Formats: sequence, C-alpha cells, structure tokens
Amino acid sequence: MKKSFVQLTLLFLFCIPVTLLAAGPGGKPIKNIVLVHGAFADGSGFQKLYNILTAKGYNVTVVQNPLTSLKDDVDATNRILDKQDGPSVLVGHSWAGTVITEAGVHPKVASLVYIAAFQPDAGENSAQQSEGAPKMEGSGILPPDENGILYFDKKQFHKGFAADLSKEEADFMAASQGPIYAACFGTPVTHAAWKTKPAYAVLSTEDHALSPWVQRKMYERAGDKITEIKGSHAVFISHPEEVAQVIIAASLQK
Repeated sequence: MKKSFVQLTLLFLFCIPVTLLAAGPGGKPIKNIVLVHGAFADGSGFQKLYNILTAKGYNVTVVQNPLTSLKDDVDATNRILDKQDGPSVLVGHSWAGTVITEAGVHPKVASLVYIAAFQPDAGENSAQQSEGAPKMEGSGILPPDENGILYFDKKQFHKGFAADLSKEEADFMAASQGPIYAACFGTPVTHAAWKTKPAYAVLSTEDHALSPWVQRKMYERAGDKITEIKGSHAVFISHPEEVAQVIIAASLQK
C-alpha cells in the first residue's frame, strides 16, 4: 500500500536532524540551549529538560549560578555562552529571568525563554516587578540572615515552591537549595535583551513563589509569546515536556 502524503510528510520531518529544522536569523542553525537556574535551586533541577532536549539532538549546557550578585551570575552565564559554537537559546527560571535579561545581549543569544521568571526592563530590578501585586500566601522565603542571604523555609518548600512534585522530590530540593544574596533582587539591569530578541514565556498559573499576576504583567509588557501551564514554581520539573516544547519553539523562532 502506498503511503499517504501526510504519512510521507511526517516521516520526512521526523528524519530531518534538528540542526536543519532549527534555523535562526540568516539561516544559521540553533542547536544550542543554555539553561540558567534561579534562586533556591541549582542546575540539577534541569535534568528532565536536559534528557528531553538532548534526545531531540540539541546541545544543552546548564549554568551553575553562584547567586552572589547579578554581575556574578551574568558573568557565569556569559562564560558558558562564550563556549557555544553558534546561535543559542538562553533559558532562565525565576531569578534567572533577570540574569538572562542582562546576559541575553551576548552575540550568540538568538532567543530567550522565561520560565516562571522575572523580566525587568533596563533600569529596573527584580523586586520592583512585584509592586502592586495581590497578596500571595505560602511563599516561604525567609528574611535575610545576618549575612544578607535569603533561604526558602524547608517546611514551606513543598507547598510554596514545588506543590505539584512529590514530597520526596520537594524535600530533596529544599535540602539542596541555592541560597541567594538579598541584594541581587535590588540590583537593576542595564540591558533588556528581550527588546531586541525574540522572547518566549512559560506562565505557571499555580505558582506560590512568583505570583502569576506578576508573571503576566511582565510577559505582556514585553510582548512575549506566552504559554500558560497549570503548574507550580517548579513547572520545568513537573511539566518538562510542555516546557521543552516552548524551548523548541524558541529554537525555531515560531
């Protein structure tokens, strides 16, 4: 029996290497994905996304942010971008949205993806983004300690950060969380890469750490291509396939 036109078309598409499908400006292939974690997390949280994207042929690199200052985190991200062999999709979760907003002006960045992330404009800081937001309960971010460092309350981590993960997963994340210097949230960005490069956003509608109201306000102002997912602040772990599809769309710039 002869294959139908649709069957042949699908077969053709699935056989094309990702480097041919993922074409950016000027026809240059976008096969590089750089993932940047936020506060109270670390790069290991991206394992599911890494597995999905590498299986599709992407070259994925995970930045380990020191979370000591905006400059330090941007520098860490730029060092990884410098090592990429071509155009890259730069992805940031939570606090890392501020980081990729600044680092995204790097010449190798072709597009940006914000996952339940801050997205300030030039001259703005992360803390400003929550001004006017409806009161949100259950976050669990503790006051700065004597060294000016913020931690997420381990007792609140499951409910406040990762409610759609198992308690076991949330407990491990709480134990391995990356504390962040509070001053990071008060440091303004000097560049807003999303003004000159395509930006995509995942809005986690059940987020108790970064208000969905705040996310929507930032994403709509920036003109992002928004995908809503019913997930917690850890949406990239609880819904990795859906988040991966947004990253792939950013690599195809569609």
